[in-house]
Amino acid sequence: MTGASVGSAPQTGARAATGRVRRHYSLLTGTDKLVLALMVGIPLVFDLALIWGPTVGSFLISFTNWNGIGSPFDAKVIGTKNYESLFTAYPFFWPALSHNIIWLAWLMFVATPLGILFAVLLDRVARGSRIYQTIFYLPVVLSLAVIGIIWSLQYAPEQGLINNILGRTANDNLIDWLGNPTLNIWAALVAASWRHVGYIMVIYLAGLKAFDPTLREAAKVDGANERQTFFRVVFPVMMPINVVIVVITTIEALRAFDIAYIINHGKNGLELLSTLITNNGISESNRLGFASSIAVVLLVISLVPIVAFLSRMMREERR
Repeated sequence: MTGASVGSAPQTGARAATGRVRRHYSLLTGTDKLVLALMVGIPLVFDLALIWGPTVGSFLISFTNWNGIGSPFDAKVIGTKNYESLFTAYPFFWPALSHNIIWLAWLMFVATPLGILFAVLLDRVARGSRIYQTIFYLPVVLSLAVIGIIWSLQYAPEQGLINNILGRTANDNLIDWLGNPTLNIWAALVAASWRHVGYIMVIYLAGLKAFDPTLREAAKVDGANERQTFFRVVFPVMMPINVVIVVITTIEALRAFDIAYIINHGKNGLELLSTLITNNGISESNRLGFASSIAVVLLVISLVPIVAFLSRMMREERR
């Protein structure tokens, strides 16, 4: 009995000591846990309320005929009729979709490479690079609505700078850049590129400044010229920046709205999916259910190329 009592005493003491040690070495205090909960919880609440809430709401409303008056819960559920009408009976959907694809292709294969080119050139400039960066980045600080107004003045048929430079201001030879449905989308793309090029230039230039110069030196030692060094060394190493640029360009192209709406409210050759949403949701028709179906289609179109590109990049990294 005595031996058992003596043998159990150290075990009890060890357990008590262990318990005290665990409490003593706790990494987070009650205040730390509260601060961490607030830091994670508050952004999460805003994310759910301002992003996922409207997204789910738009998806549900797209199956109703809600006109924006009264509660959406009182609207009649009509199933997929909005989508059927959008794909088969609405005459502006397919032109708007083609314009969005043109917008994406232009920014991806014209404006974005031009921004990368400017970044590469400025990376080599020793003097005055700050001045050039400021000049190219200045349009980025302006909103797209302001850029639309600026370029609308430049494209004006008689008083605009472009027609005056070209000498096309007379009634018999003037160019109606924004009124001609075959020209206005290209005019709008030039205006959008004015901002997009500077944005891409700054992002890529930041990546080039952090690039390891020893890799360039090793490529020169191996006999590679400037073009080979960029495409075989610099560009692959800049893959994280390339992914960001592709995602940003895709989002910018598919959510394009401001410039087209400023020019002619997204009509007469400038139909975009975003302007169709506005024209149907905020107008005399008040077709909120139909506008929501367009928004859902735009969301799906936006996610498909981004998810496909990111999945491909992840697979290549794993290999």
